[in-house]
Amino acid sequence: MKNSYPLSHRTQEPESGVLYVVGTPIGNLNDISPRAINILKNVSLIACEDTRQTKKIMNKFSISNNLISFNKHNSVSKTPKIEEDLKKGKSIALVSDAGMPGICDPGEDLIKAVKLVGIDVICIPGACAAITALVSSGMPSSSFLFVGFLPKKKIEREKILLEISENEKTTIIYESPHRLKRLMKDLYKLCGGEREIEVSRELTKRFEEHIGNNIHDVKSFFEDKEIIGEITVILKGTNKKKTLEFNELLLKSELNDLINAGLSLSGASKYLAKRYGIKKNIIYNLR
Repeated sequence: MKNSYPLSHRTQEPESGVLYVVGTPIGNLNDISPRAINILKNVSLIACEDTRQTKKIMNKFSISNNLISFNKHNSVSKTPKIEEDLKKGKSIALVSDAGMPGICDPGEDLIKAVKLVGIDVICIPGACAAITALVSSGMPSSSFLFVGFLPKKKIEREKILLEISENEKTTIIYESPHRLKRLMKDLYKLCGGEREIEVSRELTKRFEEHIGNNIHDVKSFFEDKEIIGEITVILKGTNKKKTLEFNELLLKSELNDLINAGLSLSGASKYLAKRYGIKKNIIYNLR
């Protein structure tokens, strides 16, 4: 394993045999750092999520270098070759289409893999949509929960949404434009309309937008609109007492719906107990 030293004691960057995790702009290309430009210009090669997106940065700052694609479709097959190149002394920069590699992309697996074989990893920090949106929201930020993109499978999605609704910390969610309306409906159902929320769209770009106040207002704002652009949602943590009261009403409503649909009280209670991880007798006694 290599020895690690403070940056001030390291040789001139980039060093041989080092994987550089390079943060790139999330919209405005001028947000890239001089250090990141130096790394991208001088490493042996750049592993990027989409070569077309990375070329936009390279063209803007007159960078000429070798590019290889590294994304969710080819990460498993490309990782061994990147490891081999690093062991041979090549310096490699890892970039995503926007923001910090490793956040909701396969860069996380590459970083873990090369560290396991003793290769140095150095992060060149840059913009991150999650932190940019959080700071812009004005909500509590000293402690927060980041969940990234929600699962697509219904049961997994419902489980994490329930956890989010009951969490006392500010939560950061990434969402695609075509699923935002569904998310707002689900949050309204689980959190009520008064919970504070802010939806940030197209961060650092020309049409950057922050839509906030509460779930009811934001849900109404997007109801009849076509939604485009990258979306980051900031949800304020719950007041625990209010959430317990609200979820009791929610459970009671679902229990009644199931009974009206033909299930017995016992059967409906058992189903909801399994779905939400709550003791059956608690739900049974709501009737």
